[in-house]
This record gives sequence, structure tokens and C-alpha cells, in this order.
Amino acid sequence: MLLFRWAMLMLLLAAAVCFVFYAGTGQVRFKRYGLVTLKWTLIAAFAFFAILILERLG
Repeated sequence: MLLFRWAMLMLLLAAAVCFVFYAGTGQVRFKRYGLVTLKWTLIAAFAFFAILILERLG
């Protein structure tokens, strides 16, 4: 559980850094990296919480 929290924090931080690089340089590739990282982080988080909910129900 603690490992998952740290992984989510680091991935969100990486997405934020990509957006800061995009704001600083204006290069679209950093915006794309940030959005892709954010998308997969949110998908992983939703899957993790869905598994937790299913475990509590069963």
C-alpha cells in the first residue's frame, strides 16, 4: 500500500514537471509527455481503488 502511494506521488510529480517544462520552453512534446503520464497514473489509481472496493465487498 505504501509503495503504491509513493509510486502515484512520483508519477504525479513527473507529470507536473513535464507541464512546467512545457510552460518554460513551449515545446509541445513536454505537454504530450505530461498528459500521457497523467492519464496512465489516473487509470492505475482507478484500477487500484476498484480492487480495494471489490475486496471489501467480497
